[in-house]
Amino acid sequence: MSTSDLTAVVTGAGSRRGIGRATAHALAAAGWNIAVLDLDEAGAKETADSVAAAHGVAALGAACDVTDDASVDTALATVTGALPPVGAVVNNAGITSPVPFLEVTAAEWERVFAVNIRGAYNVTRRLAPGMAERGFGRIVFLSSVSAERGGGVFGGVAYSAAKAGQLGFARALARELGPAGVTVNSVAPGLIDTDITGGALEGERKTALLAGIPVGRNGRVDDVADLITYLCREETGYITGATYDVNGGSHIH
Repeated sequence: MSTSDLTAVVTGAGSRRGIGRATAHALAAAGWNIAVLDLDEAGAKETADSVAAAHGVAALGAACDVTDDASVDTALATVTGALPPVGAVVNNAGITSPVPFLEVTAAEWERVFAVNIRGAYNVTRRLAPGMAERGFGRIVFLSSVSAERGGGVFGGVAYSAAKAGQLGFARALARELGPAGVTVNSVAPGLIDTDITGGALEGERKTALLAGIPVGRNGRVDDVADLITYLCREETGYITGATYDVNGGSHIH
């Protein structure tokens, strides 16, 4: 089954400078049709329009709150009604939280887990059965270097815990879905130049952070998007349950 006959769903891909949008473009360049889901409906549609115009694939953008069952159902009904079968899911929608553990409220903890863990569950649980039934699928989780090194970049304990939860989610799911031709992998970006990190990457802070990165620069969204696209290839069928670091060597373990 060629990727041109399949759709890749990318969540949280509405932001103009985000990893999600770059990933949607990279996957489309590789032949995938694209479904963009985002809380920001205008942003999702803008991404989809730019992808379709640049790569000549079918693309649509839909409003979706990944934490809300009904919203996910509605968005995915739109996707399945308008585009070819889903062959890849990129769980990119996520939120960070810098709140120190001794100050974190129950509400803040739940908010971070709702988007990063339950959101990934809500989308994946609905799309995995179809992929398993068709005998082909690629699922990628956007974790974080914070999950591996224990915070210390931007995210606090809640963020690190949620992103580490995604790693366990992906590994266990890889075991279950492997026999059905579905691979499940994680990507753990380090310091990537996006709107989330942009404001914090100035002056002395930036100099100090870059000093700890062997390749001498912060990451670009394309660095992450290219890796995700590789993991979604039809040929990449013997890699599953793996975690790929994209951090310029800032965390070597």
